[in-house]
Amino acid sequence: MKTLLAGLGLNVLETLRYLHHERPSYAQFEAWIGERHGGELDEASISRLRRALAGESVGAEVGHLDGVEGLSADDLAHWHEHGYVILRNAISQQAAQIGEMAIYEFLGMDRDDPDSWYRTSLGHSIWVPLLRHPALAANRRAPRIHKAHAQLWGRDDLWVTVDQVGFNPPERKDWQFPGPHLHWDATLAEPHCFGLQGILYLADVDEDQGAFSCVPGFHRTLKPWLESVPAGVNAQDHARRTLTMKPIAAKRGDMIIWHHLLPHGSSPNRARRPRLVQYMSLHPTRFAYTAEWKS
Repeated sequence: MKTLLAGLGLNVLETLRYLHHERPSYAQFEAWIGERHGGELDEASISRLRRALAGESVGAEVGHLDGVEGLSADDLAHWHEHGYVILRNAISQQAAQIGEMAIYEFLGMDRDDPDSWYRTSLGHSIWVPLLRHPALAANRRAPRIHKAHAQLWGRDDLWVTVDQVGFNPPERKDWQFPGPHLHWDATLAEPHCFGLQGILYLADVDEDQGAFSCVPGFHRTLKPWLESVPAGVNAQDHARRTLTMKPIAAKRGDMIIWHHLLPHGSSPNRARRPRLVQYMSLHPTRFAYTAEWKS
């Protein structure tokens, strides 16, 4: 299902909400998908999706990756030890800035007017449901991002998710950080399968600026840690009480990729500028997963 939705350029939550509330016919669902793409689907993308789902080899969405610079040997060593890596210059400075300004425009905010950063139209949240702006779509096709994920997955038949963006303004008396705090987005049930998640910084982010945070290396000790959780205690609640996350600073255009078994979250922004990001995950056509959900 994840490959099908990614191949159709659909966000998981928007699709589930539409199906639940509208209960459409096949024709209505097909028309709704077309509307998400301005009325017309890209035939080359649909052909690639059909071939992949039929079991054919499809290669990278963005073309050959052989000449694309990805993660270095040092980057890969850091990944294996810590379970996360910073892909420097994943996109250009210009592409990141265009994405940054797209978020301000969508929210009706002025980049240089702090009083405009606290609009309540989206509720008390750092999530922004901006999905298909051309700048965000272009970032999802960045060759360096696809190359790095291909290195980590060991294959290049990857599908990029259509995820939302984030806007985390500095805390003030009437706006305190709402989370997400430390958590997992993956099931904690065994077997523990491989998976990746990513966050693209659209502007510089310092450690105290609401930076993405995680517990480095925890993917290697998850199983024994789970065995140590007291009986009857929720593992995520126990993690929030006992584990300490590390904030990861990075520059505009950098992408943090992490193993999905790392406990992670955002953090309070105690700096002077907002944190603006684009969430993104890539996965192959078929991959191992654990169906049982356990938190």
